[in-house]
Amino acid sequence: MKPISIYLENGLFFQGSSFGADGTSVGEIVFNTSITGYQEIISDPSYAGQFITFTFPEIGNVGVNSQDMEGRRPFAKGILVRNYNEKYSNFRGEENLGEFLKKYGILGITDIDTRHITKVLRRDGAMMMVASTQFHEKEKLQEILENSPRIEEINYIDEVSTKERYIHNSGTFDIHTFQYRQPHHKPKAKIIAIDFGIKRNILNELTSAGLEVEVVPNSIDVEYILEKYRDGEIKGVFLSNGPGDPLILKKERETISKLVDAGVPMFGICLGHQLLSIANGYETEKLKFGHHGGNHPVQNLKTGAVEITSQNHNYSVPESIVEVADITHKNLFDGTIEGLIYRDKPIFSVQHHPEASPGPRESSYIFNEFVKYITKEIERC
Repeated sequence: MKPISIYLENGLFFQGSSFGADGTSVGEIVFNTSITGYQEIISDPSYAGQFITFTFPEIGNVGVNSQDMEGRRPFAKGILVRNYNEKYSNFRGEENLGEFLKKYGILGITDIDTRHITKVLRRDGAMMMVASTQFHEKEKLQEILENSPRIEEINYIDEVSTKERYIHNSGTFDIHTFQYRQPHHKPKAKIIAIDFGIKRNILNELTSAGLEVEVVPNSIDVEYILEKYRDGEIKGVFLSNGPGDPLILKKERETISKLVDAGVPMFGICLGHQLLSIANGYETEKLKFGHHGGNHPVQNLKTGAVEITSQNHNYSVPESIVEVADITHKNLFDGTIEGLIYRDKPIFSVQHHPEASPGPRESSYIFNEFVKYITKEIERC
């Protein structure tokens, strides 16, 4: 393995070993506490522009396969792991993680103290960093970082979103056949899903819940959606997860504001949840180090049940949103808002990821709630 040098904007400088692509990359560093599903995490488009530090020490042991991709390709800048396993052992594995990273130009960093890095991020918060197999002087890396744009200045949505409209027709993953189920039911309704970096398993869950899903780019003309809604072809709109700072997404905000004004039923997850808040006049706030992992307890305030959830976000909606919406879910780690239903508007959203992949599936019922909501089986979720 080649040496790779890392510089964080708080001045921390260290070296490790490279097992991914060669080169120099700048991005935001965060940590993820999941103990399984590294491929799903790396291929989640929401990680565009970020370096992922895995707190689980052994990464790469099951290899990589084409079925577990959450996006059409990974968009992360790189990953940091304590121990990289080049030799994988899994009957579904098709290649090792290092080969996978090299294919997509993603840095892989190992032989470093990820426990220490995680403690630094908890103390100082998520921050920008640079990693390089080309440059190894601290001063040079500092210069590169200081002259690079920050993640909140870059619109990664244009990069990760689909370029063409398409119909998604795969269901959830069958653990017995290790294939994605093909729905055999007649759809209960059709919706449009706006792709801000949508995960494949979100689409699988929407389809399995009984929906025909047309996926459209973030650049879609809002009149295309409104015409289909007025004609009765679609019953609602889904707003997906995605990367970056939601406050810089001006055209996406305008699109959603027009859908809100037209009374279109909507359901948002993660970035979609945040954009709905912004479109309703309540700007998001950046968390210190975000929520990235599969062990976050969230309380459903309607039922009182505590759900262990999968999460991946750096931003949160403000408490002042209670002026226009009711809180349906709360994070029991830090009290941040995890779910909302808007008063006098057919809109609800969640911050956590009910589709998991990876992570617990205790919140997957939310997709069925959306179906019931837009087909008028229930009045409010």
